[in-house]
Amino acid sequence: MSAVEAEVVANAALRKIIHIDMDAFFASVEQRDNPALRGLPVAVGGSTGRGVVAAASYEARRFGVRSAMPSVTAKRLCPDLVFCKSRFDVYRAVSVQIRAIFERYTDQIEPLSLDEAYLDVTHDQQGIGSATQIAQLIRRAIRAETQLTASAGVSYNKFLAKLASDQNKPDGICVIRPGEGAAFVQGLPIRRFHGVGPRGEEKMHRLGIRTGADLAGKDMPFLRANFGSFAEYLFHAARGVDHRPVRSSRVRKSVGGERTFGEDLSGGSTLHATLDQIADIVWERIERNGARGRTVTLKLKYNDFQLVTRARSLSHLVTGKAEFTAIGHALLEEMLPLPLPVRLMGMTLSSLEGVEPGTRKEKSARAAQLSLL
Repeated sequence: MSAVEAEVVANAALRKIIHIDMDAFFASVEQRDNPALRGLPVAVGGSTGRGVVAAASYEARRFGVRSAMPSVTAKRLCPDLVFCKSRFDVYRAVSVQIRAIFERYTDQIEPLSLDEAYLDVTHDQQGIGSATQIAQLIRRAIRAETQLTASAGVSYNKFLAKLASDQNKPDGICVIRPGEGAAFVQGLPIRRFHGVGPRGEEKMHRLGIRTGADLAGKDMPFLRANFGSFAEYLFHAARGVDHRPVRSSRVRKSVGGERTFGEDLSGGSTLHATLDQIADIVWERIERNGARGRTVTLKLKYNDFQLVTRARSLSHLVTGKAEFTAIGHALLEEMLPLPLPVRLMGMTLSSLEGVEPGTRKEKSARAAQLSLL
């Protein structure tokens, strides 16, 4: 056993982590509340014209429809796709129900969004002792009380638990026991690693890295030379190591998204139209996380990789998508004409406000930037 593997097993006894992820949450709520939609390909958000998909049912996913996809593309892939208007008040209410179920077993809960959370059940409130049993009890309660399904991953750290929850979706459970993490991770395609997007996958393939095992075969100097600050995460992830605790009181600072373009953009009208698309996607993420904030930031990266940002802070909370988008357009207009074409654009809402973290109605907003590729 290597030193890293020994460290994993030693630390494994310290934590019992569950990752709960609702199955096609928004779309499943719509199908639950409207029986006529059951069994049909459903997209939440967007429309048959302008807009983007916020969520897709599993029936729609079989056609390749995914969240953050332009509505016109989704409709082309699935001509029978049914679009439903987002109802975030309903989704939040169901999320509160689910959070109450979690709280029967632990107060160590770290929400990631309305439909997923980490739970540390190392010292569960009911003295059950088995994380696997608790995960099954939670899934049964969710089904009984909300008529929805959830998938669960059970392991000894957050990284593995999140991977496991996606392994047997929908309505499944996967358990990765102490000593099994490295083997599990090394059998996965590299795209399954959190943070590895399509472009990252292409780069890794060029370097001969297609699986976790390929990644584990690369030493730290190689990873640093090719991936910079991302190297340490990749090195440990390939070995199933993750020391992050479940943070029940973590304060989220911002929620946003960015898009890297296949071809550089320069025209003002093109940039404004692209900003509309990005604002649609980011606002769906803001609504999903229940975030409210005062500061809007626009980010541009020129084709020489120079990064510039402009921000505007309000005396009041941003009232809705229209105001969020309008501020983005105003910030962009102030920067035109641009000195160089743009290869990336992003928008962020920050200076977030909400109820105190740790309460049942905690507002959760993802700090990491959302890739829109």
